[in-house]
Amino acid sequence: MGSNSIEEEDNNHVIDIWEVNNERLASMHRKISEPPRLLSRAAGKSSCCISRVPKSLIDVNGKSYQPQIVSIGPYHHGHPQFKMIEEHKWGYLGSLLSRTQPKGLGLEDYLKAIAKLELKARESYSENIRLSSHEFVEMMVLDGCFIIELFRKVGKLVPFEVDDPIISLSWILPFFYRDFLRLENQIPFFILESLFELSNFPEDKSSPTLSTLAMEFFNYSMQKPDQVIAKHTNLKGKHLLDLIRSSYIPPLQETEPNRVNTPTHIIHCISKLRKAGIKLNPGDDDSFLVIKFKHGVIEMPTITIDDFMGSFLLNCVAFEQCYSGCSKHMTTYVTLLDCLINSYRDVEYLIEWNIIENYFGTDGEIAHLINNMGKDVAFDIDLCYLSELFNQVHDYYRKSWHVQWASFKYTYFDTPWSFISAFAALILLILTVAQTYFTIISYVRPS
Repeated sequence: MGSNSIEEEDNNHVIDIWEVNNERLASMHRKISEPPRLLSRAAGKSSCCISRVPKSLIDVNGKSYQPQIVSIGPYHHGHPQFKMIEEHKWGYLGSLLSRTQPKGLGLEDYLKAIAKLELKARESYSENIRLSSHEFVEMMVLDGCFIIELFRKVGKLVPFEVDDPIISLSWILPFFYRDFLRLENQIPFFILESLFELSNFPEDKSSPTLSTLAMEFFNYSMQKPDQVIAKHTNLKGKHLLDLIRSSYIPPLQETEPNRVNTPTHIIHCISKLRKAGIKLNPGDDDSFLVIKFKHGVIEMPTITIDDFMGSFLLNCVAFEQCYSGCSKHMTTYVTLLDCLINSYRDVEYLIEWNIIENYFGTDGEIAHLINNMGKDVAFDIDLCYLSELFNQVHDYYRKSWHVQWASFKYTYFDTPWSFISAFAALILLILTVAQTYFTIISYVRPS
């Protein structure tokens, strides 16, 4: 690229006059006309609900967002580490076809049905999917039929094949519970619904809905009562992760509250709250998201922290960060836990009062997990569903008489030894005062 230089005498500045380079110009025009690939224009639409997890979250929480043994959808499609389960997907598709083909529904019918939804399905992803139309539709049918057939088999609507390793090897299904609920490992729920309805025949209309089968499948890890499962017969979601996430959100809290003029205050960790006389007790609601505060007591339903729940919460938070069309309930809950827990001692208290059941590791590991969940997360405390609770706890905490009286009790009556020490000090003080009194009396009024 050539250029001419003109030197100005007054300030010795050099001005470069660029010549037009046609090759460079063509390259720039080509980049202008090319649509973004890694974050497509569809990512800004309400239809886009399956995103890559932001690198900032991956840097903090490592592999919690990456599937371990099975790939669902395009983001991890074709990776060699998933080949083992990929081979079994074809067997499950064959099992499904063996029941529907005699009734006139073959593989071509499934492909044609999903081909009609291809554009809508592609717009569900934040990236431009570099698969041909045939490859994309084939992947949707294979992955969708595999999930549906597995749900039916675990739900005992269809028998497992003899010696099927997916059920006979006890380590595989727990990985499925987690992998099926990772944000990057999703296919749109309307794809699953289309395949499910297509493979259901009139005699199957009394069978459970797809939502019920999904809830029953994941309930091996969630351990929800049967009556709670029954409430979600017609529950909908953008994908499986959103479906299970939505099952925890109370019906009256599905939308966030309006912003209020009074700023919302963050609350302190458990150690400080206890010194202010604020206690925590286990709540009795089915969902751990239902948290109440009354008469100086925070009521929080019990939550079981294990590998499944840790992965589930992290991916729910990632979904709420990436999708603007949903509430931020899980993000709010994780933020609350992050506020309450500063160290393993705070976790000890929550375990002692049956708010956390620990199947994850040491108390310190749970504190580390929860603190990491709240890192690099965009969170508007004034718009969260617990904004009123945050303010109530803050107002209670800042009332000086609560803090002073509770701090006195916490300091001198928290343990038997502290009580004994305080009592001994009181007796010593009384004896000292009595001795001083009688000394003065004997001097003023000699016998």
